[in-house]
Amino acid sequence: MNRLFQYLKGLPPGRLITLGFAAVILFGTFLLLLPVSVNPGMKVEVIDALFTSTSAVCVTGLIAIDTADHFTAFGRAVVALLIQIGGLGVTSVGVGFILAAGKRVGFKGRALVKEALNVDSSKGVIRLVKAILLMTLLFEAMGAALSFIVFVQDYPPLKAMEISIFHSIAAFNNSGFDILGGLQNLIPYQTDVLLNLVTCGLIIFGGLGFLVILDVLKMRSFKKLCLHSKVVITTSVILLAAGTLLLKATEDISWLGAFFQSVSARTAGFSTYPIGEFSNAGLFTLTMLMFIGASPGSTGGGIKTSTFFALLVSVRSLMTKKHYGAFHRSIPAEGISKAFMIAFLSFLVVCGGTFLLCVLEPGYSFIQLMFEVTSAFGTVGLSTGITPELGSISKLVIILIMFIGRLGAFTLASMWVCRQMPHARYIEESIIIG
Repeated sequence: MNRLFQYLKGLPPGRLITLGFAAVILFGTFLLLLPVSVNPGMKVEVIDALFTSTSAVCVTGLIAIDTADHFTAFGRAVVALLIQIGGLGVTSVGVGFILAAGKRVGFKGRALVKEALNVDSSKGVIRLVKAILLMTLLFEAMGAALSFIVFVQDYPPLKAMEISIFHSIAAFNNSGFDILGGLQNLIPYQTDVLLNLVTCGLIIFGGLGFLVILDVLKMRSFKKLCLHSKVVITTSVILLAAGTLLLKATEDISWLGAFFQSVSARTAGFSTYPIGEFSNAGLFTLTMLMFIGASPGSTGGGIKTSTFFALLVSVRSLMTKKHYGAFHRSIPAEGISKAFMIAFLSFLVVCGGTFLLCVLEPGYSFIQLMFEVTSAFGTVGLSTGITPELGSISKLVIILIMFIGRLGAFTLASMWVCRQMPHARYIEESIIIG
């Protein structure tokens, strides 16, 4: 045991974080298979428990079995806890427990938090974790209180309270789980303005990223914000507006429904309309939004808004012959290169996953399978309704894609190489590009 501890202690932060997520998923699977977690008369297969645990920890929301119908109150509490751990991150939760116990966080712990939150320095990471935990508690408490006003009209007070707390945790952590039963998601509440807006608010703030929220609270002026915050906020607003207009133009839904689905497609996974009835144009719009996803340092997935913005900046630079930059600031060329690598690796993951599902599930259309894979990679949770019908091998493919989407294709690809870039190199020679 001591040898294992020493081995883990010597691992790079990226590998430790990956193993941490995997361990939580496996432990969650074990808890969901316990008799105390399963409703009487229901049967939960190992693959479905693993799928549910992975979807919760990766804050996705894709479900192979209905959470309310199959799991008891204990099982639903386990799912909510897994969502919370997945949204905050294993390292942030671990540091929170260390701080609660009154102990100091060592250098290794600070390095893990730095890697997990994708910040430039270990300085001030403990204060950042405290702020994140407090912010999460406040947002989820407010969301639960406002959601209770809606749910108490249809359920007994205790049941309404359970649904409200679960819904608030799922919404803020951008995970599209629900415990209403019958695989209906939020369709019964598609015209309820309060629940729609509360859910959208939780999703948006959860998807902006904790660093952006803290920057906004500190500066209170768009002009004074750092470049990252300006990029994230601007890109998010444009994507939300564009998604709303495109969905309204392609689907027979209300403006509220179009706005809700545009927000939800940015990694949340809630739906107020049957996604399986959307046209190919509507599904493609949602697919693009899911692939872009939320923002760095948030509870959401996808290639991230800042990556998408960097790609647009590079295209503009090529067309206008100007340096990479925005908001009177220059963007480092390394950032542009990283954005292209992230987008390319993510595209490969989605293409590879779609190809495998096309082979394994020939009975479904290409757009259905691509939508499912993109939803898994973007940790969204939207589905055309085919998830419960997938075979065991197909579910394993989706599980792997959800795991890659939560940790990031670039992170998983680069964490195995620990050596520095060599200084010696071969003589350069040009190749023809394009």
